[in-house]
Amino acid sequence: MLTVIFGREGCPFCVRAKDVASQLAEQRDDFKFRYVDIIKEGISKADLEKSAGKPCETVPQIFIGQEHIGGFTEFEAYAKANLGLYQD
Repeated sequence: MLTVIFGREGCPFCVRAKDVASQLAEQRDDFKFRYVDIIKEGISKADLEKSAGKPCETVPQIFIGQEHIGGFTEFEAYAKANLGLYQD
């Protein structure tokens, strides 16, 4: 499964989301992720909202496959509930 994290430089929740994704990648053979810097890639809030199908006021915005998960808090909860995330 491919997870895409849309974030920006200097965002502490983006860093935390990447940390969780890195842990999952180490724990699971089927978990891959890509981090996309929205500023460097020229992705607007409107672009994210179109993909998510709802307002996206903050980053990170995280998608697993085609499913919009939400921000860091939702991603961490999803990972614990569905992907077997455990903290080191």
